[in-house]
Amino acid sequence: MRFLLPCLLVLSCLLTVLPGCEPKEDVFTTDPGAKLEFSTDTVLFDTVFAQVATVTKRLWVYNRNSRAVKVEQIRVLNPAVSEYSIIVNGDAGPIANNVEIRGKDSVLVLVRAKLGPGTAQPEGKPFLNADQLQFKTNGNDQQVQLVAYGQNAYFHRGVLSCAEVWRADKPHVLPGSVLVPVGCVLTIEAGARVYVHAGAAIIVKGTLRVNPDFAPTTALKPDDRNIVRFAGDRLESFYNDVPGQWAGIQFDPGSSRNSVVRYAEIKNSSFGLLVYNPENQQPRPRVTVENTVFRNISGAGLTFASGGQSFDGAGILGIAGEFNLTNCLFTNCGEYAILGLAGGTYNLNFCTIANFTPQFRRETESVAFTNEGVTQATPGPLLTRISIRNSIVWGSVADELLFKNSNAYADFTLENNVLRTQVYKTALAGSTGAIRGNLLNVDPKFKRPAGQFADKFDYSLDTLSAVRNTAKPFGGVTNDLLNRPRDPATPDPGAYERKNP
Repeated sequence: MRFLLPCLLVLSCLLTVLPGCEPKEDVFTTDPGAKLEFSTDTVLFDTVFAQVATVTKRLWVYNRNSRAVKVEQIRVLNPAVSEYSIIVNGDAGPIANNVEIRGKDSVLVLVRAKLGPGTAQPEGKPFLNADQLQFKTNGNDQQVQLVAYGQNAYFHRGVLSCAEVWRADKPHVLPGSVLVPVGCVLTIEAGARVYVHAGAAIIVKGTLRVNPDFAPTTALKPDDRNIVRFAGDRLESFYNDVPGQWAGIQFDPGSSRNSVVRYAEIKNSSFGLLVYNPENQQPRPRVTVENTVFRNISGAGLTFASGGQSFDGAGILGIAGEFNLTNCLFTNCGEYAILGLAGGTYNLNFCTIANFTPQFRRETESVAFTNEGVTQATPGPLLTRISIRNSIVWGSVADELLFKNSNAYADFTLENNVLRTQVYKTALAGSTGAIRGNLLNVDPKFKRPAGQFADKFDYSLDTLSAVRNTAKPFGGVTNDLLNRPRDPATPDPGAYERKNP
C-alpha cells in the first residue's frame, strides 16, 4: 500500500503530457462529401390566409457523418418576396450562420410564413407561393423546397358597419369576435365562406340574414357552391372535423330581431346558434333556420363572462329564445344537438338529429328542454312550447330525449316522428291529440352513419328503412334539405326525402 500513492502521482503526471484525444463527433470535417440529409425535401403548408401567420412546421437536418460539420449558412432564398422565416437554435430570422451539428446528430429548423396579398385569382381560389431553404456546407449547396398556397380574404374585426354585406368572391376571416350593432343588418350572400379564429364569435344585437335570397330551382349536392359555410380558420386537413374551434353565432336579447339562416353549414364550433336571454327579456330573439347542417359541435363548460354561467355546447342552444327549424340536420354534437333552457319556443319540422359521435363518448340526450331559470334574475318556471313534427331524433344513446318542466309549464306537440327513447316510450305512444303518429325505437336505417363512414355520412333513409313514408305534410314544406321534392301525400320523416333507387 505504501507504493500506491507514488504510483498514482506518476500516472497523473504522464496523463498531463499525453496528447489530447477528442471524440470524433466533435472534430469538424471539411470533406465536400459530408453532405446533409433532411426529414423531407419539401416543407408544405396547406392553404393559408394572406397576412395571417402560418403554423410552425418542423424540418430535421441530419449529419450522418462520424465527424461534426459546420453549416456556414442556412437561409431563405427570397425572404422579401416569400416572407418565410426560420428559427434555428432559438434564433429567428431569414438567415442562420455557422450552425454546428455534431457527428451522428441533428438540428431542428422551424419554418413559418406570413404571406402577403397574392395575385387576384378567379373566384377567390388560392395562389402559389414558393421559395427555397438553402444550406451551405463545405462548399455544397443543398436546398429544401418551401411551398404554401395563399388565400386572399376579407378580414373583419370589432363592430361591423350598419348595413354590411359579405359576398362570395373571397373568404371572410374573423381574427376575433365581431358585433352586429343594434338596429343594423349583416347580410351574408350565397356561397360565402366564413372562417373564425379560436374563441371568437359572431354576436348579433341587430339582425343576421344568411343566404336570404337563394332560391334553387334544381336539387342540390351537399357540396353545392351556393351553401354558406361557417368553420374555424385552421385550414389544415387535420382540423377538418375537430369540434370547438370557434365559439358560434350568438343572438342577444332586447334588440336582436327576425334573424334568418338558410342553406348554410355550421361546423367545428362550441355552439352553432345561441340565443342568450337569461333574464327572459321580451320580445325574445327569434331565429328562423332552414336547410342548414350543424356538425362537429362541442363546447363542454362554456362560460359567459357577463354572468359567469357555465353551459354545455349544442348545435342550437336557447336560453329563453325562439327557434323555428325546418329541413335541418344535426350530427356529431358532443353534448347536445338542441338544448333549450329557461323556457322558450322550439318548432321543428322535417329535421334529422342523427347524433353519432365517433370521436368521443357522449352521455347526454341529443334533445333536451327545461323551463327552469339559469340565473337568480330569471323568473321561473317559464312556459316552454315544443313542437316536433315529421322529424327523426336518433343517435348512439338509448334515451335521446329529455323534458324537464317543473309544474307542467309546458306545451307539447309531437306528431309523426321517429324517436329513440326508453323513458318516454309509454307517454309518447299515444295516438290522439297533440302526441300521435310517433314511431318509437324503430331504427331509421340511415344510408351512411358517421360512426361507420367518418365525414362521408349520408343521413337519407336506406331503401329498406321501415320509417319511409310515415310523415304527414305540414307547414307547406314541399322540398327537403337538398331541395328535392317531397312526396305530397306521404313524405319521409327527417331532413331528407329518400332518393329514388
